[in-house]
Amino acid sequence: MALIVQKFGGTSVGSIERIEAVADIIIKTQQQGHQVVAVVSAMSGETNRLISLAHEIDSRPSSRELDVLVTTGEQVTASLLAMAIIRRGHPAISLLADQIGIQTDNMFGKARIESICTDRLNQEMEHNRIVIVAGFQGRDREGNITTLGRGGTDTTAVELAGALKAAECQIFTDVDGVYTTDPRIEPNARRLEQITFDEMLEMASLGAKVLHLRSVEAAGHYRLPLRVLSSFCHSKGTLITYEEPDMNKAPVSGVAASKDEVLITLKQLPNQPQILASLLTVLAEAGIAVDMLTQLNHQLDKIDYAFTVHSNDHHQVIELLTHKQESLGFVELVCDKEVAKVSVIGIGLKSHVEVIAQFYTAMSHENIRADLVTTSEMKISALLPQKYLELAVRALHSTFLLESIE
Repeated sequence: MALIVQKFGGTSVGSIERIEAVADIIIKTQQQGHQVVAVVSAMSGETNRLISLAHEIDSRPSSRELDVLVTTGEQVTASLLAMAIIRRGHPAISLLADQIGIQTDNMFGKARIESICTDRLNQEMEHNRIVIVAGFQGRDREGNITTLGRGGTDTTAVELAGALKAAECQIFTDVDGVYTTDPRIEPNARRLEQITFDEMLEMASLGAKVLHLRSVEAAGHYRLPLRVLSSFCHSKGTLITYEEPDMNKAPVSGVAASKDEVLITLKQLPNQPQILASLLTVLAEAGIAVDMLTQLNHQLDKIDYAFTVHSNDHHQVIELLTHKQESLGFVELVCDKEVAKVSVIGIGLKSHVEVIAQFYTAMSHENIRADLVTTSEMKISALLPQKYLELAVRALHSTFLLESIE
């Protein structure tokens, strides 16, 4: 008997009808001889509804109280799903983070899991109960409710699977696997039967929505088999594998797109090495990740820096840097929200020097200007005007023949 952890996202549990369908999936897995722990998100749209209610009270609500509020969405889903399974004649129980000992740090809104106590989970499974866990949440050392931020339910599922030494963690979404790019942008996108962990890690970091970065990182820590499936149809999905990559495969395996980018430009900073270190320290201490970074208009004693952050963080970035303007010494802060990032990913990039030329050629044929470009052994990323993102995705997907490569 294998232990399977299954995660169901907001669209998978977005209505009573969908919750009933998820109950059937879980029971079918159990009937195949497996123990099942399910981790659930709030019903689709519920978290946004709760955040809107908070903003009706206060445009900048307390981060602690916001976490208390938004975690109720997952609690509702977990209890409804447990009811659906019990009604079908199978024992089930819903549990919250404090009931199963998910301990986090105290970074409200983007907490990280520090430890998980599996005693309660093992006790329930010994009684042959299907355990339904409310995802996205934890408790800090003082007992405060915390949330795990973007992709938090994915992270809960993977961390639980790792702690329980599960045979596999299955992420159920509204798409039937990992595609060469977003099929809503490029209809010729092809589902991958498997993808290497390194490629999936890059895709997640570059904006691919199917899996979130922290959950992929956690899977890598445990070397946990991870599979992406659809709760809306039957397929084998995509398996994230830890096998050695085939270096003879096509150099590009996917195109990732992200609209969740904001470009921040600081003008006329003192041209001193410690200024950039101070800037990045301010952001790091607030838990804000800087993505693309470059220097502009390099003069003898002055310099401009431009960098990107996630759109959810940009208000906090502006507030932090405005407060530090005097110590950092910049003259002006410019914020551009009309940008997006497109990236190509592949294990083969490191040994195919022609790929970057093909990347730029594809962009130039569509008259698309890249404002910032970064490269590594496994990716090329370009920041561009948001209105050209879908055109860039389709051009790159076609250039690297991703719809036909097997």
